Amino acid sequence: MYCQYFGFKEKPFNVTSDPSFFFFSHRHKEAFSHLVYGVTQRKGMIVLTGEIGTGKTTLCRFFLNQLGPDVKTAFILNPYFSETQLFNAILRDFGIYNEKKIKNSFLWSLNDFLLKQSKMGNNVVLIIDEAQNLKPSQLEQIRLLSNLETQKDKLIQIVLVGQPELNRRLNLHGLRQLQQRIAIRCHITPLEKQDIKNYIEHRIKIAGSRNSVVFSDQALELITDFSGGTPRLINIICDRALLAAFTSESRQIDSDIMQRCQEELGIYFAKQS
Repeated sequence: MYCQYFGFKEKPFNVTSDPSFFFFSHRHKEAFSHLVYGVTQRKGMIVLTGEIGTGKTTLCRFFLNQLGPDVKTAFILNPYFSETQLFNAILRDFGIYNEKKIKNSFLWSLNDFLLKQSKMGNNVVLIIDEAQNLKPSQLEQIRLLSNLETQKDKLIQIVLVGQPELNRRLNLHGLRQLQQRIAIRCHITPLEKQDIKNYIEHRIKIAGSRNSVVFSDQALELITDFSGGTPRLINIICDRALLAAFTSESRQIDSDIMQRCQEELGIYFAKQS
């Protein structure tokens, strides 16, 4: 609606996990480096955590896009499955066909696939998003996958991605064997204050427009207060602000526009809670 007015090729503040808009804050850069190291060095088990809306899924999509053809990947976005369904989803994402719907058959099929990939010099990565929703029994099955290895290397690199509750789940006494296999842990925090302006300018630039819209210092302060540095909340309020500026035929987002948007969204979130 406002894209033509501001000269955007696309909306800069969609809340979808679009890797083309990925922003390297200090914490996101650190987490990305941990993923690269853990996968390339075949460390086996990696855990990535962060609060809701901090960009975990976007980071994972960006990371997957950087991998070469010698890395085979599976990305499970929603693990609300039974154990059998979870294994089936993993095999399907790797392009493995398995007729028998029993656990041992899944493991054999996956092991054969991993050994073939290893002989070809390939690496294999499994990313499970929203992993805090996995049951202890499912996490124990994932531990069995981490046991698939040669004498020198892990055959599969497993990245568990989730909210901080994931760490509490992994600390359960019954999962201590899995916890000992976690080689790398990283945590994404919300953007720091000085990153928020750069984040907004970065997304506007990627959307294809420069200097077509300006956020005043006061507006940026209000964005910081509203979002707490959470990228998803920044996107929500900035999208609303661009719409408000468009309807007001303004190219500057000032404190008046931002206060109105903040009040409207405050009422909306209050109704949702």
